[in-house]
Amino acid sequence: MAFPVTRLRRMRRTEPLRSMIRETSLSPADFVYPMFICPGEGVRKEVRSMPGVFNLSVDQAIREAREVHSLGVPSIILFGLPEKKDDVATGAWADDGIVQQAARAIKRELPALIIMGDVCLCEYMSHGHCGIVQTNNVPQSVGAASAVAAPPATDYEILNDASLEILARTAVSQVRAGIDIIAPSDMMDGRVAAIRKALDDAGFLNTPILSYAAKFASGFYGPFREAADSAPQFGDRRSYQMDGANIREAMREIELDLEEGADMIMVKPAMPYLDVIAAARERYDVPLAAYQVSGEYAMIEAAARNNWIDRDRVMMESLLSIRRAGAKIILTYFAKDASRLLA
Repeated sequence: MAFPVTRLRRMRRTEPLRSMIRETSLSPADFVYPMFICPGEGVRKEVRSMPGVFNLSVDQAIREAREVHSLGVPSIILFGLPEKKDDVATGAWADDGIVQQAARAIKRELPALIIMGDVCLCEYMSHGHCGIVQTNNVPQSVGAASAVAAPPATDYEILNDASLEILARTAVSQVRAGIDIIAPSDMMDGRVAAIRKALDDAGFLNTPILSYAAKFASGFYGPFREAADSAPQFGDRRSYQMDGANIREAMREIELDLEEGADMIMVKPAMPYLDVIAAARERYDVPLAAYQVSGEYAMIEAAARNNWIDRDRVMMESLLSIRRAGAKIILTYFAKDASRLLA
């Protein structure tokens, strides 16, 4: 019935009433906390464009992981800053790679904490791209010596199939080191199938894959590239990351990854693509994640430091919007602060 019999404000009068009918809720259990691991000891270097986020040496990462776990956050995801980079991403798949070192150390201290491993190559490649670079028509593989670090901006290609070998090797190396969930973020075609096969062949049949299934080429990644030292040295990533205009293509990407063996799917970034999250939730009955990326975090922090917004309120509102759109798992740099407010 219409007004005056129906008055929707009746249930908004007090917080207990609002809480009783609240449709969407947040919990620390919804969050995954990203961490950037760097060489050294005692290193806790703040990322200039991401206040409150740090490059951490392994010993400091253990401390950070312990704090995260104590707040009820069940999972972290690790990104590595290797001592050296090359054209075949050796630091990504080496047994003593920086992520592998951190995974072993954290698992020893916190066996119940779920560790996700970001499987991408940009942090480990001298050129900053997510795959093998070719400047001629000769296919290259992991052992290719002719891959070049800095070709002319218009004279290169990111080789899809040759890159799969490195991605699969990286996934297996990470799981051997203690990673619980593999999260490929490179956007190469066929990488989920390649990783699934490599894991199964290595005896890791029960290791889940959380695929960055719909990862868009976005300007919101800028601060991350500072944190992970992963900016491309030439060109951009639009030939492999998705065009932000395409939601139907995003559904195709998700469907293909699920067919190849993905156990969970992710949309990245989150807030600029809430419609994609909602469409994925409506269409696919699998666990759905979203990444509240560095640019989203940095904008909120910058506006708050200028006293233009209420930081905590906007932080929680942004996270609630992602949850409301349908993501059950939220990767966010706000995981610790949000969990404190939810306690």
